[in-house]
Amino acid sequence: MGSFSIWHWLVVLLVVLLLFGSGKVSNLMGDFAKGIKSFKKNMADDSDDSMEASAEKPSGSISGPGAGTSTAGTSTGSTQSTAANRG
Repeated sequence: MGSFSIWHWLVVLLVVLLLFGSGKVSNLMGDFAKGIKSFKKNMADDSDDSMEASAEKPSGSISGPGAGTSTAGTSTGSTQSTAANRG
C-alpha cells in the first residue's frame, strides 16, 4: 500500500475537477503563482524598511534587576537573625 500509481492520481484529479470545477482550480493556481512571485520579489529587495524599523532602539529606559532600592533583602536577613537568636 506504499505509493499510488498514475491511475490513482488521475482519479483524484478527476474528482477534484468535478467537485470544484476547472475555473476555481485555475484561479487558485493563479493566485498561488502570484504569491510566489511576490515573495521572490520581496526577498530580492536589498532595502527592507520593516527590518530597519525593528532594529531601532527604544527611546524609553527600563532599569535592570537590582538597579532600584529593594527592602526584601533586609527583611529576610532580619528574619533569619531572629530565628538564629531563638534557636
